[in-house]
Order: sequence, then structure tokens, then C-alpha cells
Amino acid sequence: MRLPGRYDGVARPIVTYGSNPVLHRPCTPVTEFDRDLRHLLLDMFASMEAADGVGLAANQIGVDARIFVIDCPDAVGEDVVGYAINPTLTILPAEGDDPAEEVTEEGCLSVPGPYAELPRAFRARVDGVDVHGDPVSIEATGMAARCLQHEVDHLDGIVYVDRLPEDVCERLLAEAAGPGGDLPA
Repeated sequence: MRLPGRYDGVARPIVTYGSNPVLHRPCTPVTEFDRDLRHLLLDMFASMEAADGVGLAANQIGVDARIFVIDCPDAVGEDVVGYAINPTLTILPAEGDDPAEEVTEEGCLSVPGPYAELPRAFRARVDGVDVHGDPVSIEATGMAARCLQHEVDHLDGIVYVDRLPEDVCERLLAEAAGPGGDLPA
């Protein structure tokens, strides 16, 4: 469905935890840099916005491709907006008074509802390519750095709840499923 908003694309449904195997395995590297790829990126930004998210990996809309988009504030409130195709993640060392790691609440569009505290590096960078295959880097702090780590996890087949203790993971998945219990574990 095309929605009015910041991004010109078609919002696609979000895949929930356990409902599609593409969410639980490493994504395939992108090798075709064509018009379809550009349309997918527009759809990803529109899907992220429609779901009120700050980041989205391709497998979260059922597409097996190593791509993510981000529109998330960093540690000083500046919006980090961009995307990376075939990204690699680098955890960066702390600078100045910044902490090396930050423990804060994290959530996921694919596990709707609950949040849990999870440690992540305070500074991170991804290196990948753009829609033309040219190099691109995104470096971020705070929440945006968390988002970079979260999205690369998705592309590696890891959902944030997979990083939590088993009892916490089970509780969050049950909470996400709600009374009907329709979210597969």
C-alpha cells in the first residue's frame, strides 16, 4: 500500500519472529544492481516508516537480500538516514567520555510490542555499497549505532531476542504473541 509520508515507496508487511525462515538465516549478498533493487530500497524505507521503525532489514519484509535502511537519531539527536547493501559491521572504540558499551532498551518490528535491555557498542560503523555498487559507510553513536548493529544482526539471521537469556526471550515472544498466541516461537 502506498502511504503519504517521507519516503516514496510501497509499504510491505513486516515478517514476525518465527513466521518466515528468511528471518532466521543469513541473507544472500546482493549481486544485481538494477531498477528492482532501487524499488526494493524505496519500499524498505516506506515499510520502515509505515511501521514506525528506525531501521529495517530486507528479510523483515520477506526478502532474502543483504540490505538494510536506517532513519534513527544518534547520541546527540542528529538523524542518521541511509542504507547499506552487503554491509560489514565494525565496532569502534570509545572516544573521549563516550562509553564503550551502552545498555538500553531495544525492540524490533518483527517482535511487535515488547522491549528488553541489551548491551550494544556505543559506536559502530558499517561499510557496504550503494545501489550503483559504489562504496558507502555509515558511522554512528548511541541509538543509531545500536540500530546499525541490530540491522546487521538481522542480515546474519539473528533477531535481538536471540541474544537474550532463554527465559527472557520466551517471555518476550509470548508477550508479542498476545492473548491469541499467534506469534510462532
